[in-house]
Amino acid sequence: MELKISNITKRYGKTVALNKVSMTLCNGIYGLLGPNGAGKTTLMNILVNDMEPDEGQIIFNGQEINKLGKAYRKCIGYMPQQQCMYEYFTGYRFLSYMAALKGMDAKTAAERIQSIAKKVNLDQYLENKIGSYSGGMKQRLLIAQAVLDEPAVLVLDEPTAGLDPKERIRIRNLISEIAKDKIVIIATHVVQDIEYIAKEIILLKKGDLICKSTPKGIISRLQDKVFEISCKEEEVGMLSKKYLVTNIVREENFIKVRAICEEVPAGFLHNMVTASIEDCYLYEFQDEIG
Repeated sequence: MELKISNITKRYGKTVALNKVSMTLCNGIYGLLGPNGAGKTTLMNILVNDMEPDEGQIIFNGQEINKLGKAYRKCIGYMPQQQCMYEYFTGYRFLSYMAALKGMDAKTAAERIQSIAKKVNLDQYLENKIGSYSGGMKQRLLIAQAVLDEPAVLVLDEPTAGLDPKERIRIRNLISEIAKDKIVIIATHVVQDIEYIAKEIILLKKGDLICKSTPKGIISRLQDKVFEISCKEEEVGMLSKKYLVTNIVREENFIKVRAICEEVPAGFLHNMVTASIEDCYLYEFQDEIG
C-alpha cells in the first residue's frame, strides 16, 4: 500500500500553509510534528479529501484520489481533535450512527461495534451516555469510530490531548495494536507518544517539510550536541543565553542543565548525552516556541 503526496501547495490569501510538500507513505505509523501554523491541519484535511490543494496531488496505490472519489474516502478513517459528540447518545448509538454514515449494513455494523468496543475497552460502557464518559473514554470512542469499517489509512489528530499519563499510554498502545497493515498518521504535540511507536517522524515548519526520517535518524541530527552541564545557580542565566536549554534540575549542591550546544561547553563540568526527539523538536522549532 502506498500514499504518495506530490508537490502539495496550499495558500490562504498571501499565507502559504503548505509549500510543495512531497513524501511517500507506506504501511506503518508516522508522527506529524510541528508548532501551530506549521501546516499539519491543512495537510490532514487534504489527505482525507476534505480540502483541495492549490497545486500538486495525492496518489493512493497509483491513482489520483480525486479520480477515486468515494472509493478513496471509504479507505479513510479520521479521528478529529475536538470531542464534539452528542452527549445524550449512548456509546452504542454513536457508533451505530457513524456506521450508518459510512454506509455499513446493520449486521456488519453490529458485529464491528462489539469487536472494536472490546479492543478499546469500552464494551462494558456502550449503553452509557457519552456525557458520562471521561476524557480518555471519549478519545477511545473517537478512535473506535475511525476504525469501524477497517480503513486502510488512519488519520489521528491529537489522540492523547489533555489525557493523564496512564490514559496516554493506553491510547498509544491501542494505536500500535490497530495499526497493523495500515498507514497511520498521528498529528500531535505530545512528542513522547510518537517517539516510541512511530516508524518515521515528519517535521513541518511554516508549510515546509524539513525532515522525514526514523526516530533514530531525527536524533542523529543532534549527534554530539546535547550535554548535561553542572553549574551554580547564578550561572544558569548565562548558559540559557548562550545555549538552547531544554531542562533544568536543581540538586542539593548544584544545578544540572540539559542543553544543546554547537560546541563543547568549556569551563563547566559536563557530560555528552544522547539526544531525544523532544530535544530535536525544541532545536528545530526554537524560534517559534515560547
